[in-house]
Amino acid sequence: MDWLRLDRQICFSLHAASRAFNGVYRVILKDLGLTYPQYLVMLVLWEQGELPVKKLGEQLRLDSGTLSPLVKRLEVAGLVRRERSAEDERSVLVQLTEEGTALRERALEVPRRIMSATGFELAEIVELRARLDQLTTALDAAAEAEARAAR
Repeated sequence: MDWLRLDRQICFSLHAASRAFNGVYRVILKDLGLTYPQYLVMLVLWEQGELPVKKLGEQLRLDSGTLSPLVKRLEVAGLVRRERSAEDERSVLVQLTEEGTALRERALEVPRRIMSATGFELAEIVELRARLDQLTTALDAAAEAEARAAR
């Protein structure tokens, strides 16, 4: 078996699925005026409320160089507000505005539309999500082990 064929790479299958998701999200999120990465930021803020940029980045697995421009665009759109923490001047807090909070109602339809686009039943989506979470955990541990071995 030729393991170096593109169609045998799980990473490429995940990459292709991710790009396909982004295409569907691009169309669905257009009504909300959000990009997919901005939607992810909003999901975390709707769930957890005000957060430091650092924590937001940890949740989304994004570095500050990627996250900061996203948050700035959300701020320009009037959906979030950034301000320095009173306890730690180095920390910037991100919080929803009234408009950002209100957008949650309009976003409630997004998961249903995405589920419909997949053609999967809810149980299949739950199972796939669990398997992907297991994969992420295993890959994180493997990357850490590889990094330790390389030192």
